[in-house]
Amino acid sequence: MSSVVIIGPGHPLRGGLATFNQRLAKEFIQSGYDCSICSFSLQYPRIFFPGKSQYTKEPAPEGLVIRSLINSINPFNWLKVGNKLKTESPDIIVVRFWIPLMGPALGTILRRVKKNGHTKIICIADNVIPHEHRPGDRTFTRYFLKSCDAFITMSEKVMADLRQFQKDKPGKIVQHPLYDNFGSPLLKEEARDQLGLPKDEKIVLFFGFIRQYKGLDILLRAMADERIKKSGVKLLIAGEFYEDKRQYYDLVDQLQVKDQLILRTDFIPDSDVRYYLCAADAVIQPYRNATQSGVTPLAYHFEKPMVVTNVGGLASLVPHEKVGLVAEPNPKSIADAILRFYQLGENYFIPHLRTEKQKYSWANLVNAVVALSGRQT
Repeated sequence: MSSVVIIGPGHPLRGGLATFNQRLAKEFIQSGYDCSICSFSLQYPRIFFPGKSQYTKEPAPEGLVIRSLINSINPFNWLKVGNKLKTESPDIIVVRFWIPLMGPALGTILRRVKKNGHTKIICIADNVIPHEHRPGDRTFTRYFLKSCDAFITMSEKVMADLRQFQKDKPGKIVQHPLYDNFGSPLLKEEARDQLGLPKDEKIVLFFGFIRQYKGLDILLRAMADERIKKSGVKLLIAGEFYEDKRQYYDLVDQLQVKDQLILRTDFIPDSDVRYYLCAADAVIQPYRNATQSGVTPLAYHFEKPMVVTNVGGLASLVPHEKVGLVAEPNPKSIADAILRFYQLGENYFIPHLRTEKQKYSWANLVNAVVALSGRQT
């Protein structure tokens, strides 16, 4: 049996990366591989983590081996973990790369592993050029990328960014698989009842961590559009602030849109995700810049139409006036799109969503990793 180790966050760390890695590990296991996750004992020093907690209180996923081994700031640990994985000699390592800060740790570990002359290292790059820039980004990124044998990205934008650093190594674009591990869709009325939301309101959803590049402030300005106010549309904001929330509350007061908002700005546990997606009429992604978004495959799974901005790889994942609407990243265009959504009606988009979502399978991702590695079961 071929062996795979996924290097990246896993339980008890929380968030989309951990969820993705755990779902991918299950797909490898279902496909006949021996697969485990090599996670972090320390992912971010507290000073670098913008949220309230890095850890979930939910139980560990069943049937997975998750080892919390990597200390992201301890070079002695990097050598130890690298030597351990070198000795274990898995056939394939799948390593997640999402932020340059992890480049020194992951790059050093992988350099040790490669000394065994056996393990193939496939990187799944969520971002290559980060949304928020810091000193050392390019150096850390270059150091990490040199340690990989091949690459998978989930958008053309990230692949183009990757090719600025690595022009010749093999790479493949694979669509972000559906997050199908949050349970089955619910009736909207049932989901709203669970969350204590009104059953007869028009409600659109902004979901996920709140950071400047995600454009919540642009969406708040769209909500202040007089046409939106007259339409009675409410905005449900579900996600934790990853920056100073005061600026948003000040903007809400300035725009006088408080009565149009439903705020659930704590971390949303996995067990509640489906309620928020199913309670909404549509999901709004008003990003300033983006590569791809984990919210998109969530919306596909729960068959929720989307309004996305025409930045990065978002528009290519949301065919306009089929599975959703594409707007420009400004308040008027987003307001226009929200009004157009209600003009067309939610049911208009459902057949297109059901057809389009067939492209987004975990098996496709596993097959791409195996093909790039040159290994077979």
